[in-house]
Parts: sequence; C-alpha cells; structure tokens
Amino acid sequence: MAYGTQPTVSIDGFEIPQLGFGTWQLKGADARRMVGTALSQGYRHIDTAFIYENETEVGQGIKDAGIARDDFFLTTKIWVTNLTRGALLKQAEESAERLGSTPDLLLLHWPKPEPELMQTITALNEAKDRGLTRAIGLSNYPSDLWQAAQTMSEAKLVTNQVEYHPFLTINALKAKAKELGSSLTAWSPLARGKVLAEPTIVEIAQKYGKTAGQVTLRWITQQGLIAIPKTASETRAAENFVIFDFNLTDDEIARIASLANGFRVGDHLDPAFQWDAG
Repeated sequence: MAYGTQPTVSIDGFEIPQLGFGTWQLKGADARRMVGTALSQGYRHIDTAFIYENETEVGQGIKDAGIARDDFFLTTKIWVTNLTRGALLKQAEESAERLGSTPDLLLLHWPKPEPELMQTITALNEAKDRGLTRAIGLSNYPSDLWQAAQTMSEAKLVTNQVEYHPFLTINALKAKAKELGSSLTAWSPLARGKVLAEPTIVEIAQKYGKTAGQVTLRWITQQGLIAIPKTASETRAAENFVIFDFNLTDDEIARIASLANGFRVGDHLDPAFQWDAG
C-alpha cells in the first residue's frame, strides 16, 4: 500500500492511514461527492458501513477520484442483524460488490449477546480467509469484550473503532489496545461540532493559527489513535486534513484531556454489556 505522505498506524503488517474520512449520515449524491472530494484532497482512508446505506455511493465516489486501489484504505462494517455465519458472509460479499472493491478492513459494528460471539468471530475470520477483506476488527467493543473477541480470533483484530473526543475518557481501551498490540479509531472525534466552541481548545488553536477542529484532530492523532471525522462540507474536509504540520505540547494535551466529563454523542451499546469505567 502506498499512501503518500499520510501518517499511518502499523498493526500486524497493515498500514492504516491515521486520518480517515467518515461517511455516516452522508447519503446519495452527497456521499459520492464528498468521498471523491476527500480522496482528491489527499485523504487515503475512507470509512463506511452497511447501515449507513451509502456503500454504493462511496464506491462511486472512489471511482470518480480515479485513485489506484492500492493507494487508499477502505473500511466497512457488519451490521448487528448480520452476525450469524451465513448472514455475515453474505453481507461481506454484498458490501464488496456495492463498494466496487474488496475492503481493507471489515469491522463488527456493535456487539450483541446473540448469536454467541464465537460464531461471529469465526465467521469474521472466514470472511478474511475467503478474501472478502484484508483485515478484520471491531467497533464499539468495551475492553473486556475486545479481549474475549481477540482470544477467539485466529487473525489479529487490528482496530476497535469507538467514540472518542475531548469530552470522553477511554483509558481502559487505550490500555487494552496496547496490551493486544492493536489500535483505536475515534469516531465523532469532534463531538459533532461541540469542540468548536470549547474555550480551552479555541485558546490553544489561536496560538497555532489553527481551528478548534484541527487542534482536536491533532490531539487525537498525536496520541497515536486514528481519527475519522465526517463532514458534508468540502471546505471543512480540506481544513480537517491539515493537521500534521504542528505538534501540541504535553501540557496542552493534558489540558484538553481534562475537559472529559463523560459526554457521549451516541450510545447504542446493548444493555447486556457495559462501557469501561474510564
């Protein structure tokens, strides 16, 4: 894989571009337009999911951009209604067809108590073995469930995609990622725009001549995490991409971390499971 100057996170031989473009809530022509635009702006990591109902348009946007397949990283996710072996493999095949190419990374979108995790993890590995994805991983799995899933999985689960921004602490998940030799990917890294008016972040941004959004994305990536901000604005997408030309100080990183208050922008975790305490 060749991602130009895009910084990457290396997990189990896979290079994952550290800044991706998220497509949640982007539908139809907007999804196609923004994916094509993001790739043209230099993004080399596109994130989508079956439940977003935009895989076809994401694939069209990729085609519009004319970027060689080996030059970008593509992620999609298995929805919770497709966790049995047959349904998972069927969705993996259909997602690849809609996207127009095999994804690099296939994630389980949310954990569910049924079917048993072993069946789903085994099927996810089978999808990889069948060439329906290059790598596999998780999304929205608390650390104990992440551990259980990795114990059951023959292949490395290369990331766990979870909500993360300055208002949320995920220290247990960070520790688990390090223990497992895996990575974390932050969805809603800008807390759906909430960071943009946060005085502490605005103050730090002014020092660097950056926006609060750029500082927040740098805060996440400087910790070694992957971030996948989403926007329907071409201007905002271009702005979000320019974050690797400055570094925050340790004190600034700590100041932003101190903003954590437990706020979540979205929580669909099944009641059978619990988030980590911190």
